[in-house]
Amino acid sequence: MLNCQKELFSLKPEVHYLNNAYRAPLLKSSEEAGIQSLINQRNPFQLKPDDFFDGVVEVRRSFAQLVNCQASEVAVVPSTSYGFTSVLNNIKAGNRKKAVVVKDEFPSGYFAMERWTRENQAELQTIDPDSQQKQKGESWNQRLIEAIDEKTAVVLISSIHWMSGVKFDLKAIGEKCHQVGAYFIVDGTQSVGALPMDVDKYRIDALVCAAYKWLLGPYSLALAYIGEKFANGIPLEESWMNRVNARDFGSLSDYSDQYEPGAGRFNVGETSNFIMMPMLKASLSQLLEWRPEQIQAYAKNLNQPLRDFILANGGMVEKDEFLAYHLICPVLPENVVLSSLKKSLDEHQIYLSARGENLRVSVNVFNTEKNIESLIEAIKKEIL
Repeated sequence: MLNCQKELFSLKPEVHYLNNAYRAPLLKSSEEAGIQSLINQRNPFQLKPDDFFDGVVEVRRSFAQLVNCQASEVAVVPSTSYGFTSVLNNIKAGNRKKAVVVKDEFPSGYFAMERWTRENQAELQTIDPDSQQKQKGESWNQRLIEAIDEKTAVVLISSIHWMSGVKFDLKAIGEKCHQVGAYFIVDGTQSVGALPMDVDKYRIDALVCAAYKWLLGPYSLALAYIGEKFANGIPLEESWMNRVNARDFGSLSDYSDQYEPGAGRFNVGETSNFIMMPMLKASLSQLLEWRPEQIQAYAKNLNQPLRDFILANGGMVEKDEFLAYHLICPVLPENVVLSSLKKSLDEHQIYLSARGENLRVSVNVFNTEKNIESLIEAIKKEIL
């Protein structure tokens, strides 16, 4: 069992930070990597051509280990919206005039799909959960799978719903997409790093993850698995760094028309990102050492008292089958007013998010039993 890792972060000791789904605190190792990278900028004469590429290679290799793909299938992008657009631009509707998302999908995914349907004269179908059910996971997954048919060109969903915490059954959804010939695109931002991911097992065609949440990285970076269906795709931009002769600085003006093999063609320009790339490299290295399955087990054990308390007081927690333990969104007891509770939490330096009508509690290995106990005590006061 993984022990608390709070000493590897620089969080203020008096703060109860239960908001990793909003933004992760930096690891000390990532912070140190960023500082050293800044210092390195003092002497650019030390920079060699390979330095523009080697750090990126290591980050791609580490992310590939996290999601079970080849490093050549990983692209470095600045955001999830960039990744989604890169992929969707290479999907043509043909006779399939339907795209599928779920209700309240994160805006980056929704807007990318809305534009794709508009440009391809297709219908965007939004799948709702059963409004009569407090536990949304089962009905939502069932309705989503039923909606995917031979008319469906592409499905884009988040692995974990950012507002409700519902975990989607990626294996069943990916299998249905494969059966009908639909592309399957996943936003892994709220799961990858804290929950095991397997793009091969789930038949995912593209997976995009912002770095600043569960990958523990800096803002303005994202990583994407882009599968073989897009091996000959056209990228958003024509970066010199994505060409086969890019490492040979003496021949750059030979203007090769051959992209780097695999997903590298989709890399954003100036991929080297000499300050943030080493920070992300450090965080990925730490995640691989911890392992997502151990992080998930730690989160499950940590928030068990909270789940027990919510259920004992008339609230609701999603079924385990559709629950990711690092990000839970319990339905509070009826006499608890969310806005009043949130104000009280802020006053006691208990930081988490309210999304819609949901209280979103997102924990990681820096959290302690005291953090959860303080949250429970705050909710108790609102009940009484």
